[in-house]
Amino acid sequence: MNANALTRRILIGLVLGLATGYAINALAASPAQAKEIAGYLSIVTDVFLRLIKMIIAPLVLSTLIVGVAHMGSGETVGRMFGRTLGWFIGASLISLSLGLVMVNLLHPGVGVGLELPGADASAGIATKAFDLKEFISHIVPKSIIEAMATNEILQIVVFSLFAGIALLGMGEGAGPLLRGLDALMHMMLRITGYVMQVAPFAVFAAIASAIAVEGLGILWTFAAFIGSFYLALALLWALLIVAGGSIIGFGNVRRLIVGVREPFLITFATASSEAAYPKLLEALDKQGIPGRIASFVLPLGYSFNLDGSMMYCAFASLFIAQAYGIDLSLGQQIAMLLLLMVTSKGIAGVPRASLVVVAATLPYFNIPEAGLLLILAVDHFLDMGRSATNVIGNAIATAVIAKWEGAAPAAAVAQPA
Repeated sequence: MNANALTRRILIGLVLGLATGYAINALAASPAQAKEIAGYLSIVTDVFLRLIKMIIAPLVLSTLIVGVAHMGSGETVGRMFGRTLGWFIGASLISLSLGLVMVNLLHPGVGVGLELPGADASAGIATKAFDLKEFISHIVPKSIIEAMATNEILQIVVFSLFAGIALLGMGEGAGPLLRGLDALMHMMLRITGYVMQVAPFAVFAAIASAIAVEGLGILWTFAAFIGSFYLALALLWALLIVAGGSIIGFGNVRRLIVGVREPFLITFATASSEAAYPKLLEALDKQGIPGRIASFVLPLGYSFNLDGSMMYCAFASLFIAQAYGIDLSLGQQIAMLLLLMVTSKGIAGVPRASLVVVAATLPYFNIPEAGLLLILAVDHFLDMGRSATNVIGNAIATAVIAKWEGAAPAAAVAQPA
């Protein structure tokens, strides 16, 4: 399917989903019936997301191993890893800090006007305290087969780095295996093309399902909170564009964002960053970013560079504190930033990961976890924005690393797909 045609169909699916969801919510005999209809609609989205998850593990494995093996030396791998990690840490600090600043400036939780749940109420989100020892040990896979079966991206990345460096050391003897992995990569990209035919239907179903249950009225009820958060996301976009543009050029950043419009729209509609991974990798290739760099940076980005999600964690935590009238000192807010800086790195692949991180953070500052009940009703609409921001953040990060590695997008970027 032509890229522009797919974009148009996704947008049409989004608009039709809004209209259909509103109609279901308005015409259903009861909220239970609307929820039942939404459940049937969500089957399409669930199937689409499962198809995407079917692709991700073999795609990350093959692209990353081939990419590392073509880097020429272990020194190149180490240098790129250091640069990538440095950018991710900087972006994380900016995201979290901006979230804290904006919620303090806008005060969306002050006088929220909603009935506060009791401090002893349960939000129904399973959490446990962050355990650094467990997190570090979990990064290393016990079995690559198990890691692929459960889509543990970080574990697949660790194995792929070892495998790629091993192939580097094998020299010409690695040729047959590299050709096989390269063929696997192209096969998975071909399957991605087939799966994307379903994307407009999945977008329609995802939006219709969300609106059918909650209705458009919920957006007005939480207008201050949602509006404040999206304003903060817009400022984060501006900072990312300025930071990226200062390195690769503002014209290139503009064309890059246009070039990744399809994975952006898919992520926004389905509220899933994973849904965009295969298409984002393909889009970056069309933008002239070498596959060896994109296949190295993106998997790491999906684990360590979730800019929108990190901003949400800081924003939502302080929103709940404001709703309960809890005043946190500057020192406590800085401590929250540092805590989120660490805990947010372990959320890749966790369902509703941002909510889990927020729920685990609140007790450290004596904020009732029940405050999450305030935002659960609109979390899907917030997730759409934060997930789409993750895609933009990782696209810009990949282009920046490519520039630093002397492989900046040039002519190819000038002709977006």
